[in-house]
Amino acid sequence: MSTCVPTELSGCAEKLIRGRRATRAFRPEPVPEEAMRSIFALAGAAPSNSNAQPWRVEVVSGAARHRLAGALRTAHAERRTSVDFPYSDRMYGPEHQARRAAFGAELYGALGIGPDDHAARAAYDSESLDFYGAPHAAFLFVHGSDHGEGEARLAADVGAYMQTLLLAMTAYGVDSCPQGLLSFYADTVRSELGVTAAKLLVGVSFGYADGAAPVNRVRTERAPLESTTAFHG
Repeated sequence: MSTCVPTELSGCAEKLIRGRRATRAFRPEPVPEEAMRSIFALAGAAPSNSNAQPWRVEVVSGAARHRLAGALRTAHAERRTSVDFPYSDRMYGPEHQARRAAFGAELYGALGIGPDDHAARAAYDSESLDFYGAPHAAFLFVHGSDHGEGEARLAADVGAYMQTLLLAMTAYGVDSCPQGLLSFYADTVRSELGVTAAKLLVGVSFGYADGAAPVNRVRTERAPLESTTAFHG
């Protein structure tokens, strides 16, 4: 039996992948433009089926970011949701629901919000549409044909892009948080950014973490390998 021999990149990969965390409170200082361009150029090396690269990315900063945050919070208050990729709690199995519940308890516990305080949870959702205070946000769109064929496969490619983007940000010392809630207002995002022919999968807030915020000390566990992965042969 051969033994596993780590390469010179093994330690870096461990540090990079396990070091990535979701940040939910940011400092206001922006990421330098040169660093942003390097990060998004590196993310473009993500794999995709037949190298189609079916993603379209819109990055907002400064005044555009503030206008969009205001529009999102208005849409939220008026309950004008518009979801390109349907979402339902029923899509999760019992084991997934248990993991979500454990995470929710940790998150809201760090925020001092009780399990039955629905008003406080709703208020936090509204506040999160300001990108957790991050100076930047990236919106990842699925860009395919006008016929809507193969959307799940196209979305999977954009998911691969997102993970590559998150790791590139981590490598450059930039903190991030993918926010599914941002995709619940796809029409608002498209209208504000002038996007006409793509479907919104997710938004990613990014910048530099506020190290003093208790919410950033939440650490989520991952399922053991044996519960998610089978080796055959």
